[in-house]
Amino acid sequence: MPVIGFLGSITANGFEMFLAGFHDGLKETGYIEGKNVTIEYRWADNRYDRLPALADDLVHRQVAVIVAAGGEPVALAAKAATSAIPIVFSAVDDPVRIGLVASFNRPGTNMTGMSILNSVVNSKRLEILHQLLPKISEVGLLVSLNIPDIQNQIADAQAAARTFGLNFHLLNANNESDFDSAFAEAAKL
Repeated sequence: MPVIGFLGSITANGFEMFLAGFHDGLKETGYIEGKNVTIEYRWADNRYDRLPALADDLVHRQVAVIVAAGGEPVALAAKAATSAIPIVFSAVDDPVRIGLVASFNRPGTNMTGMSILNSVVNSKRLEILHQLLPKISEVGLLVSLNIPDIQNQIADAQAAARTFGLNFHLLNANNESDFDSAFAEAAKL
């Protein structure tokens, strides 16, 4: 029976909706977990420092493919663990910029996946916001600075804000308890 390695950045409970879609997609292609495919799950529980060891564990398990779910940190950990096992990543901003693939047309590696192109989307969001509210002068971006490679997205958002003459404010919320203070700071803008 083939074995799929599933590497996730958060907890299984936080990924339930996506796992349901993953299982539905497998089912559409004739694969049912426990019947004709085994899935080895590894969860980092929001501790990105655990990802390299978890990815290595899947490689040593000799899985047929690794699903790297949860953004750039997961994809980068999987890439560092193997250049031989196929890897399917999800929700990365720009896989070319971070070195996962050589180009969109010709990845040139054992990796493929889905890009969310946040940098392009964030710029477009600010453009639409500026068109809808041309008199605003302040804009804030709420992020978790604990997310690896978030600095690229911040830089892209800052550049987009400058394009539209907006003062950019970075609002940090690394966990649920930070939201109140981040929103209180945003209210002062």
